Amino acid sequence: MRARHVLPIATDPIENGWVRIERGRISGVGRGQPSGPVHDLGDAIILPGLVNAHTHLEFSDLDHPLPAGGGLPAWIERVVAMRRSRAASGTDEAARLAAAVASGLKQSAAAGVTAIGEIATASHPVAGHAGPLVRVFRETLGLSPAAVHAARSSLVRDLERMNSEGTCTGVSPHAPYSVAEPLGRQAVGEAVRRRLPVMMHLAESRDEAELLATGGGAFRTLLEQLGAWQPESPPRLLSVADWITLLARAPRGVVVHGTFLPEDQTALSRLARYRDRLCVVVCPRTTLALSGRLPPVEAFRAAGIRMAVGTDSRASNPDLSVLAECRALVDGGVVNPAEALAMATQHGAWALAFERRCGTLSPGRFANLAILRPCSPHADPSEAVLDPATQIVATLRRGRVI
Repeated sequence: MRARHVLPIATDPIENGWVRIERGRISGVGRGQPSGPVHDLGDAIILPGLVNAHTHLEFSDLDHPLPAGGGLPAWIERVVAMRRSRAASGTDEAARLAAAVASGLKQSAAAGVTAIGEIATASHPVAGHAGPLVRVFRETLGLSPAAVHAARSSLVRDLERMNSEGTCTGVSPHAPYSVAEPLGRQAVGEAVRRRLPVMMHLAESRDEAELLATGGGAFRTLLEQLGAWQPESPPRLLSVADWITLLARAPRGVVVHGTFLPEDQTALSRLARYRDRLCVVVCPRTTLALSGRLPPVEAFRAAGIRMAVGTDSRASNPDLSVLAECRALVDGGVVNPAEALAMATQHGAWALAFERRCGTLSPGRFANLAILRPCSPHADPSEAVLDPATQIVATLRRGRVI
């Protein structure tokens, strides 16, 4: 395929470039006139398929995000209320979940996404679908001894089920305020034993920091209301810095959000120390909605920490557009367009341990591509990709249109 611009990401953009695909893999990338038959795309841009490194597809059937007022604890309370309302409605929750996930995969493919880091509260029906490549991080949470025991048992059961179905898996202790120390160590230990990546929400709210420091605040109130926190026997919780050390035991560790990590220099320095195996996934529009600020990209960059980008979910975001997340960062002045696209491709693939499969246009990688057509001329093809008027005209996985 030949196009006006080819963006390999790992190397400089190529004007009048081409990508050769053989048996679902990229066999060559070059400039000028290639040998053999050519599919000329004209004034188009070819780049690696986008990577949504963190999302929750179970909410892909929502038309609008849940209200963000009151910050993270209030938003979580609304999520729990919605889940309980659905459970009480008598609808087939398994069928609804399958439909929501299928819708999320379709929305993602339409947005140029070819790989996804999905957080799942149970085993997910993603094996065998024709859409993006998915790594399902099985989420686990629990604070009481009984909840910890049940959570570990269901984690092992669901990992076994998904692995038998051919699903790429990972492990996700939910967050420091919802995972007691014993469960966290068990979950990470299970990931180490299976050689799986681990993903965890960390430092996403000052209310989280207050709970970890004092045992009180808005999260304590919420957890008591939900019946998850027993005042007579409070759970042992790990600090963010200790969680980072634990995540570093895994072959690949992913910190999600990290919005307030710069306010915890011990945690930030520990993340930088393990940057060879840890990275951060930022979700700009969700962070802006729930915290009133963009992710601290400058602090992560200064510490030499790799960054990827995700959409979180349609419970906190209006859509599943990775390019819209990139635009939020660029419009906020914290990255340039080329940096944003590297976060949305190469670094996202690394976060999901897919770096040998996708993320760059390189010989040997799967032919996972996005083809875009600008509506107006741009001197910089990276800027053209992020122009809201630019159209995504095709998404390919292993050389096949999805």
